[in-house]
Amino acid sequence: MSENTTEVIVGTGVLLLAAGFLAYAGQIGGWRGPGGDSYTITASFRSADGVSVGSDVRIAGVRVGTVSDLTLDPATFRAQTTLTLDRAVVLADDTAAIIASEGLLGGNFVELLPGGGVFDLEAGAEIVDTQGAVSLMNLLLKYVTGTGQ
Repeated sequence: MSENTTEVIVGTGVLLLAAGFLAYAGQIGGWRGPGGDSYTITASFRSADGVSVGSDVRIAGVRVGTVSDLTLDPATFRAQTTLTLDRAVVLADDTAAIIASEGLLGGNFVELLPGGGVFDLEAGAEIVDTQGAVSLMNLLLKYVTGTGQ
């Protein structure tokens, strides 16, 4: 009987520890559970190089959402992104979206530049003013060859 009680106590401890790790991973990953505290908008980029599903969406360096989908539009050959944003973030309809880099060795993320428009972006709306990723190799080649202006 003593062995069985010890196994139950150790098993319960392992399950509680696993649940704690899952809760921590959910917080770090930005999972918020089954709630309506977020909404999605879309943006189309010429190049979304370095951005993938799960990449940050930031305003002024503060994380306000994530990239939830990234597909190629077969008609325009542009990267169609779906951005999931916190419900508390209200954006004007003239907001711009750019692919920005965290630095030379850092990853890329989507930076939102809020506009000053009178109307707000609704859930499911599209950001029209976008700027794709800038290739560091292309910039270096333009500098080295002297073809850039």
